[in-house]
Amino acid sequence: MRNLLNLKQQQNLKYVLMLALLLAFSVSFYHSNAWLQLCYGLAIFLFGMQCIEEGLQRAAGGYLERLLNKSTDTPFKGLLFGMGATFVLQSSTLVSLLTIAFLSAGLIGLGAGVAVLLGTNLGATSGIWLLALAGQNISLSVMALPLLFFGVLASFFGDKGKAFGRALMGIGFIFVGIDAIKQGFTDMGGAVDFTQLHVSGITEILIFIAIGLLLTVVLQSTHAALILTLAALAGGQIAPEQAFALAIGSNVGSSITTAFVGFLGSERNGQRLALAHVLFNIVTALLSLLLFVPLSWLVLQSTAWVGLGDNSMIQLALFHTLFNVLGVVVFWRFQSQLATKLQQWLPERAEQQLPTLIAEPHETRPASKKSSTEAVYLSKSSLRASDTAVLAVVNEIRHLSRLTLEVMCHAVYVPAQQLFSGLTDNDDLRLQAAQLPLQLDADALYQQHIKGVYSELLGYINRIEVPLSDEQESILQSCQALALQFAEAVKDSKHLQKNLQLYLQSDDEVQHYYARLREYVFGLLLQVAPLSQDGAASLLAQQAQLQQGMQQFELSFSREVLAGLREGKLSDRQTSSLMNDIAYARRIGHSLLEILEQAQQLLAQAPAVEAKDEPVMA
Repeated sequence: MRNLLNLKQQQNLKYVLMLALLLAFSVSFYHSNAWLQLCYGLAIFLFGMQCIEEGLQRAAGGYLERLLNKSTDTPFKGLLFGMGATFVLQSSTLVSLLTIAFLSAGLIGLGAGVAVLLGTNLGATSGIWLLALAGQNISLSVMALPLLFFGVLASFFGDKGKAFGRALMGIGFIFVGIDAIKQGFTDMGGAVDFTQLHVSGITEILIFIAIGLLLTVVLQSTHAALILTLAALAGGQIAPEQAFALAIGSNVGSSITTAFVGFLGSERNGQRLALAHVLFNIVTALLSLLLFVPLSWLVLQSTAWVGLGDNSMIQLALFHTLFNVLGVVVFWRFQSQLATKLQQWLPERAEQQLPTLIAEPHETRPASKKSSTEAVYLSKSSLRASDTAVLAVVNEIRHLSRLTLEVMCHAVYVPAQQLFSGLTDNDDLRLQAAQLPLQLDADALYQQHIKGVYSELLGYINRIEVPLSDEQESILQSCQALALQFAEAVKDSKHLQKNLQLYLQSDDEVQHYYARLREYVFGLLLQVAPLSQDGAASLLAQQAQLQQGMQQFELSFSREVLAGLREGKLSDRQTSSLMNDIAYARRIGHSLLEILEQAQQLLAQAPAVEAKDEPVMA
């Protein structure tokens, strides 16, 4: 109850802060039209960036992801991809997050991810060059009008047309926003003039680096921060050196978003790449700070030599490019060493495994109730691309299959390690009642190790919003069907456990019948075990073998049970229990047949999303 009150208080505080911020902006807009113009332009610019990102992602239809997968064979190709993708999307953050998603899914290696990351930092300089070359006196709104018109027109021509249209509209909104920002700074005139700031030297540089960092974190866009810097520079509100410091700060700020998403929504490799991004930007910023004076002199003198000494926008673009190139040059030769260090700093987590509830055939331990098993592969970062999202689901299905088989083993009182070690000798499976106080609870195991992962898997599939191909949709449907069959198979094994627990400890003849029944169910599980290990087995052969074995066993075992009743070895109650449990074993067999059939379809489709240079599951 107290937690609910705290949550409600936090929500109320959030609403109060939002209302206060809204009122503060409203009052400021009332008192300053120039400020309103500036904020309006910034909002339109950011909206345009969102439109471009969403439009191009939907229009590509997975092409960008496939290109990333093919463009990381060498570090140089990864660098070129990072530059090209950032130039097209005009968002280094988006490309970095897509790279984290692919790295988390195992589609690319850590070294390739670092190379792409270096390329995104170089590609991020393209936007400021385009704006600087456009110049302060050129109105971009003239070009925005036809772009907005064609963007709306394209939206009437199917999903692809709508996606391209949204991207065109995004470019148009960006042009409108840039003009509005420039007009806002022009209208402010001398109201804001940082050139008269009464600080200088390293203190002034550090102040403007901090401003650039905070501005980028708040706006969540390096381009937006640099647009404001360009407009302020062109309007005379800041000096070139102050603009240079703002650019350094914006670079550091751009890594904050990547780091936040990478560490909260990714597995270890994604976190490593996020850390690499932070390290690159911080080290580059420190180098730029140490070399600030010679770099600034080089920029100012080189532009003066070519007759652009009065063009402060070109100077800012050149400085921004120089210190990013400096960072790439420093890191380029140490990519492999950096990848090794990142693996040492952030070692792999031990994969969560189902506890070994039966260590030996004669010893059992109750299930631990301390924690529930969680999904391993369903990271938030993988939702950003269709290939990574589908691959995460396929990986998690195999994880769920292993958990399911282990729980079913425990339900019939067989050590799970015996399933994966290949031991099939029936003598090893016969458990003596006097040696086993059978106390396991299959329902508790289901709740602790299956239900949570199953629920997370269904929720994850429902959260996939990126466009999917027909093949990917089919894969997800197969995965959902498999997950349902896993849950049904475990539930059937729960029904079987009650009588196994009772009669395996009995001194009567019925104990031998239930020992045979348990061996039979374990044999069924052996047919499905390859699915959770490597998926490379001939599932069609396994399916035929399973179906034939089910028919033979059910017929012969039913005859033996009825013969035991006639001979007085079994009571009426024991016979009825055995016949009912044969039916449960049949249902388990049919569930496993369904699993094999669905798995066969999945493995026929899954090569399109298999991990690069490594198996999907160890």
